Amino acid sequence: MAERGPPAKRLCCRSGFGATCRAGQRAAGGPCDGAAASQGDPSRRRGPESLLDIAARRVAEKWPYQRVEERFERIPEPVQRRIVYWSFPRSEREICMYSSFGTGGEETGSGGESGDDTRLPFRKGVALLESGCVDNVLQVGFHLSGTVREAATASEPELLCHVSVSFDRCKITSVTCSCGNKDIFYCAHVVALSLYRVRKPEQVKLRLPISETLFQMNRDQLQKFVQYLITVHHTEVLPTAQKLADEILSQNSEINQVHGAPDPTAGASVDDENCWHLDEEQVQEQVKLFLSQGGYHGSGKQLNLLFCKVREMLKMRDSNGARMLTLITEQFMGDPRLALWRQQGTAMTDKYRQLWDELGALWMCIVLNPHCKPEQKGCWLRQLRRWNGVDVCPLEDGNHGNELANLTNALPHGPAGNPELLNRGVTSITNLEGWVGHPLDPIGTLFGTLMESGRGAEDRGPPDPPGSAGSCRRTENPDPPAQRPPEDGESFVLLAVETALIGLGQQRVMPEGLYAQEKVCRNEEQLLAKLQEVDLDETLVQIFRKQTTFLLEAGPYSGLGEILYRESVPMHTFAKYLFTSLLPHDAELAYRIALRAMRLPVLESPAPPADLSRPHHIVSVVPNRYPRWFTLSHIESQQCELASTMLTAAKGDTCKLQIVLESIQKNIHSSSHNFKLAQDAFKIATLMESLPDLTLLKVSLELGLQVMRMTLSTMNWRRREMVRWLVTCATEVGVFALDSIMQNWFTLFTPTEATSVVATTVMSNSTIMRLHLDCNQQENLANSARTLALQCAMKDPQNCALSALTLCEKDQIAFETAYQIVLDAAATEMNCTQLFTIAHYMEHRGFPSRAYKLATLAMTHLNLSYNQDTHPAINDVLWACALSHSLGKNELAAVIPLVVKSVKCATVLSDILRRCTLTTPGMVTLHSRRTSGKLMSLDKAPLRQLLDATIGAYINTTHSRLTHISPRHYSEFIEFLSKARETFLMAHDGHMQFTQFIDNLKQIYKGKKKLMMLVRERFG
Repeated sequence: MAERGPPAKRLCCRSGFGATCRAGQRAAGGPCDGAAASQGDPSRRRGPESLLDIAARRVAEKWPYQRVEERFERIPEPVQRRIVYWSFPRSEREICMYSSFGTGGEETGSGGESGDDTRLPFRKGVALLESGCVDNVLQVGFHLSGTVREAATASEPELLCHVSVSFDRCKITSVTCSCGNKDIFYCAHVVALSLYRVRKPEQVKLRLPISETLFQMNRDQLQKFVQYLITVHHTEVLPTAQKLADEILSQNSEINQVHGAPDPTAGASVDDENCWHLDEEQVQEQVKLFLSQGGYHGSGKQLNLLFCKVREMLKMRDSNGARMLTLITEQFMGDPRLALWRQQGTAMTDKYRQLWDELGALWMCIVLNPHCKPEQKGCWLRQLRRWNGVDVCPLEDGNHGNELANLTNALPHGPAGNPELLNRGVTSITNLEGWVGHPLDPIGTLFGTLMESGRGAEDRGPPDPPGSAGSCRRTENPDPPAQRPPEDGESFVLLAVETALIGLGQQRVMPEGLYAQEKVCRNEEQLLAKLQEVDLDETLVQIFRKQTTFLLEAGPYSGLGEILYRESVPMHTFAKYLFTSLLPHDAELAYRIALRAMRLPVLESPAPPADLSRPHHIVSVVPNRYPRWFTLSHIESQQCELASTMLTAAKGDTCKLQIVLESIQKNIHSSSHNFKLAQDAFKIATLMESLPDLTLLKVSLELGLQVMRMTLSTMNWRRREMVRWLVTCATEVGVFALDSIMQNWFTLFTPTEATSVVATTVMSNSTIMRLHLDCNQQENLANSARTLALQCAMKDPQNCALSALTLCEKDQIAFETAYQIVLDAAATEMNCTQLFTIAHYMEHRGFPSRAYKLATLAMTHLNLSYNQDTHPAINDVLWACALSHSLGKNELAAVIPLVVKSVKCATVLSDILRRCTLTTPGMVTLHSRRTSGKLMSLDKAPLRQLLDATIGAYINTTHSRLTHISPRHYSEFIEFLSKARETFLMAHDGHMQFTQFIDNLKQIYKGKKKLMMLVRERFG
């Protein structure tokens, strides 16, 4: 580790003293008492500490040594020794903080390693110390030196490191190590040497500053000292020694103009800052490296760990926290991607925005620190203004600016600030920014500060570092922070909770942009999660009552008041927390706040300016801007959760259920969320094994009916699921509910849904068994279902006719009515596929004549061209012809002209022709009894007409195919002609017709020589 720059200011954590074990001192081994340690006595002193040690400790903590020398003309050597002794840090906590990312030891190293704690500098240093690798430890004044030997490994040779540490007022101010390791934090060798001095002070050779030793020497001793020093290190110091000698011998040299000489072991001067050593160059390099990686290799995680380190420093009131954050911020401002994004007009990534948010939140902590001096705060604010003035400084994509200088006026300065602001919760109606969701998270910061203060002095600091000997609590602490004494039972926790409630209840306009809106939701949820960790006692319940009442009556300040902006952030999540918290203590107030919060005005139609009937809504607080809410889906989900929570709590209370139902119907505009609420209410109502809660079931049914109305004329992929669920819900409610939805089906369902799902389900055996209906009830329900089916068939015969016929099978009159509806609609409203389907149904039910009638009607809507030999209607045509053939000659004679007119495909016609010649028409009746008769002649009607049409279709198809035929289809064409010849030969002059047909092809298509050659080879 190379020597690093001067430290920044930091508050000192004083160690304990006396006979018992103190934090930062060794738990076993050498004595903790300073006097015993100086004498080398291994036993612990049991008596009171000397006045000399008490005074020396205080001076060592607070005074730079130069001030001691200036104050007293002569300082006795024992006093100097005690001051020098007590000036070294006595706590391992800070050493751990500066040698690892966190005090818990569970973090990764700056290089990104994780999972191996032995690689962490602090843990490794502890291991080196405990294995006896530290040697030659010497303290000369305010300078500690020693050697640390690192044992050889399979891949690394033995390493001997020369380590030196300078310290002042219980802080390490500079470190040097020959290992050459470069990192933000102290290396393991510095840790080992420092912990050796903390744990084994009695084994460290202690000398006064070297200047004091030189002062005691005479001229000969001084000359001998210098000559020996040069002799031992002549290769290193000889040039420097000669240069200094020349300057000293020169009367006019600069060195002779200064009184005295520097002493690196003599402690700090009056002007030196008293702070722990921090390598600024390495901080800058590491942050620059992480930023250059662009989010890869865990760089974002490393930056967050650095932010956590800054928070840890701020928590311990270490001035290096602000110093380190300044270095990080400068690197962020110098990131070349900022200029690139600004030039391209593109937004930064979400991960990068989160890093900037954390940066701003940390500056918020620094600016609002009540313990910093005004001149420090002024310096930081000037720096923030300077950064804010840089062109590439990113802006928030919402309505939040970067005027960080106003932060100190926006919030009280810590616990000792202005409590009246918290109690009143007053803000301007024109202030569009909210405290919750602000880029710097002021409410979250203030809440955390107050809660931390409320935990007491013992819990204020971080835990002792792992592996440290100082596991006992310190009894001597730095001056505690100024605290306002509690009055009338008030405490920091009460203030924290009250602050959070005020901030969460503040009416604030939804910012623009996806990221800013997500941050509003995220900050609110994070703050509520922290609130839920607080156990409510009677005092906090009173705070909840007071703040909830205030929010209901606060006017435009409150997001739960009567006046609500159209663009205001909804209060659903906050109100759900208030509702669940207050419900056991004040149910009426809980329902008031939850019902008020159900509003979502951004989805409501804006009221005209002259409309005074809606005084509780302001049309818009941001004129000429319709908000684009990217998080609307999430917000609606939160609204749905609030409503579900109220429904669950109101189970069994008819009055409250009705009020909640009305609120849901008024404020929830999403069908999917209404459906979810209906399902939730249904589950809650039927949760117990006993009888279901009929009141809540009716609420569930009402919500389901509303969903049906909302989605009736819109596309919804869950519509079929919704319809099935509604029938299930109505079944649970009772037969009257089923009858009601069937009588009012036209306001709830499409005709298809009503017949295929509703009526079919109602008339199923499972429904009848579930309801335990008697015969009269079954008949009444069936009559309603048949009436519904007939109404649907009349309104939409294409999709409902078959279902209506099925539902009316057991009622002859209804069945005849449904059949007549089909006949009436066949000419204009139904296609061939629908008619064929119903015809098949009629044949299956034993009505062949009606099936024949419907098949002939279907044939009139059919048109098969010559190349549609795979059309799905072909099977229906073959079935219709077979049905006609089975009924008799007259029926076949009637259907063949329809076939000839509708079908132009030769292969289909030839197939029908062959089937008609195989058996006698009407030979197989419905009861499969054969009848006698002769086969029909192909020379007479109706088969002659079909034969001529088939031959003509083959001729036309042949010419059509030859128009665009390719050589790869020649063989297929020859096979087609072979089938055509079979059809031709069915006529008495078919051979002559086919020969003439082939000759014509040869003449017309003689240019297709290869094809015609194939034709001659096959057909002559």
